[in-house]
Amino acid sequence: MQELRVLVAAAGAAPSLHNTQPWQFRAADDGHGVLVFADPGRAVPLADPEGRGMLLSVGAALFNLRVAAARQGLPVDELELLPGPAEEGSPVAVVHFGPRGVPDETAELADAIALRHSSREPFNNRDVPEAVIGELIAAAAAEDTVLDPLEEAEARRVLALIAEAEARIVADAARLAETGSWLRGEPAADGIPVAALGPQDHEARVPMRDFTGRGPAGSQRFEALPQLLTIATRGDTAADWLRAGQAMERVWLVATAHGLRVSVLHQAVELPETRWRLRNPESGVGTVQVVLRVGYGPPGAATPRREIDELLHGPVPAT
Repeated sequence: MQELRVLVAAAGAAPSLHNTQPWQFRAADDGHGVLVFADPGRAVPLADPEGRGMLLSVGAALFNLRVAAARQGLPVDELELLPGPAEEGSPVAVVHFGPRGVPDETAELADAIALRHSSREPFNNRDVPEAVIGELIAAAAAEDTVLDPLEEAEARRVLALIAEAEARIVADAARLAETGSWLRGEPAADGIPVAALGPQDHEARVPMRDFTGRGPAGSQRFEALPQLLTIATRGDTAADWLRAGQAMERVWLVATAHGLRVSVLHQAVELPETRWRLRNPESGVGTVQVVLRVGYGPPGAATPRREIDELLHGPVPAT
């Protein structure tokens, strides 16, 4: 079914931890929906022992699928989040489509899917307009999550936690080896091209991930104080991880449509010692699932994508 392939192509363009692309899809038996699966064979167990990052990634792919469906005039009649053990044959979500009709508002984000890339480059010091921040807050709220744009003191506190986590990760040889297994020096269908790693901050104010553990091969001057956004959920269940992934991608696409660049500062979320401390002690809103850095600057490099046929699970209807 060509329409299913269009939806899966959009879903497969979503961001994922180390560009592992841990998702699969299957048409629903009634032909009016899509089953969404996590792919445990593409897990990174040291960086993501609970599978939280994997379901966050799958949630991002799920949102892209919803956007592509809206562009096709296929409204989502019901969205079931069924997270359980990430085992083959057990979907984590089911999208049920209603009667074909007029595209809803999410269809407007479809063009941003192909433009969205992680940018690990320095941003300039231009402030993000308050009106745009308001749209990002609304985008997260639409997915039942809370986006918090951090003020200076809180941003510096969170940056310190990310730097602490980064130092621990770089000192862990096993984690570095796992990360290194997803670096790609030659063209590939997944993983992170070495050319996309980006520089380190010359002033060490923005703790960008050191994927190699060998220190920066080059450094540049980053923005004086990055604009950080956190996305939090009320709970911390597998369903919340899927919601956070959808919220992250919705926010990212809205940001992209406004010409903003985005990168994920994920290190502090990966370690229990720093993850619980990400919670804003003043707002106390839920559990932080995502830390985003947003701003204006050069676009990120495109990363490779798996073929659509690799993402389709089970038989594909002919019509």
